[in-house]
Amino acid sequence: MYRNSIIPFYVAYPNYQMYSDEYRRMQDLEYLQAMYPTEVKEYQRKINQVLDRIDYAGSLIYDEFPDRISLYKLATDITQSIIRDKISAGDSETGQPSETDKEHMGIIVQILLYYEIHKRRYKRSDSFLNF
Repeated sequence: MYRNSIIPFYVAYPNYQMYSDEYRRMQDLEYLQAMYPTEVKEYQRKINQVLDRIDYAGSLIYDEFPDRISLYKLATDITQSIIRDKISAGDSETGQPSETDKEHMGIIVQILLYYEIHKRRYKRSDSFLNF
């Protein structure tokens, strides 16, 4: 027998998330990140590899107030890994990066790392934090 009942909106519109503001913001962000310079995309790829390894329940990236020193150490380790990869790849035309280049690379890696952590904290559906 047919009942006059209200249908939840998620049944009537199964792809409702596609139209949400958050979904559109994430699409916009991913589009803009695709326009990063090639070298920065490599940094971001390396950062995502490291964060994929430490993305688990109880990880420091999900602490309410992450430890500044631990995040700085993580960024420094990622920067050193990128420098080692560049040297082992044999970038003979550029040679060994100067100290200024290393410092700038470290700053870029820190910014990208903190932003990726921020993005993961809010993107995670079963977040442990109540923001």
